[in-house]
Amino acid sequence: MSAFDPQAALDALFAEYSARANAIRRDLARSHSPDFAEQALQRQNDEVLEALQAEAEKGMRQVGMAKLRLAEGTYGDCLRCGKPIEVARLQVLPAAEYCLACADHVTAG
Repeated sequence: MSAFDPQAALDALFAEYSARANAIRRDLARSHSPDFAEQALQRQNDEVLEALQAEAEKGMRQVGMAKLRLAEGTYGDCLRCGKPIEVARLQVLPAAEYCLACADHVTAG
């Protein structure tokens, strides 16, 4: 097993979010059917796509903030308690801001 490379993990995650957001933008830019019923369905689908795009863009911002922490030397430190975030957690969620214990408090509160 190789050592965890946070820069590579963050770059890969950013590329994934960026590709997803770009694909959604392309889908949203397509024209709609002239048929009213079909157009109504397409508009509903657009709402779902817009929510997915917002989620991808949020992920890109989170990765950007994680890259900033990496550059500042604070990557892997919990933003709530300051203790190190578990490496296994960072491997799964490279942009994680909180250790597992604090993440439970943040989501519960």
